Amino acid sequence: MDIRSKLPYPEGNITNFYPYFFIFDGVECASMEGLLQSFLEKDEDIQKKVCKMVGFEAKLWAQLRAKSWKDEGKLYWKGKEYDRFGPEYQELLDRAYEALAQNEDFMNALLITGNEILTHSIGKKDPQETILTEFEFCSRLMRTRAKARGRNY
Repeated sequence: MDIRSKLPYPEGNITNFYPYFFIFDGVECASMEGLLQSFLEKDEDIQKKVCKMVGFEAKLWAQLRAKSWKDEGKLYWKGKEYDRFGPEYQELLDRAYEALAQNEDFMNALLITGNEILTHSIGKKDPQETILTEFEFCSRLMRTRAKARGRNY
């Protein structure tokens, strides 16, 4: 099952672009895309503003940034620097998706996907090109779904 923002329910509702409210480390988030794009910003006040963005608004904000994270491979959350390619960043992503899983509407959409293998054909595979690869995204969705059903992934 291919996950894309312009597809109908449930595929279109479990994308990072969909507006789901959740709280991550005490910060209000309006979508997973807003949270992910906030990792590009070192300033915590700006991060909080980006976390309140939804979908394309957050993506556009990231595209308009002057400094590219790709130069150094560094991302940020709440005053801490993360190596994009390190295990601590992966743990940050895990915690972010655990926070999103607290949203009942998101979980309902995710659980409706049944046992389908989730893909994101428009997602990038190279971690040097994106802050969330297709594998990082889809594996977390499937792990979250399996955990909700009491199974290991």
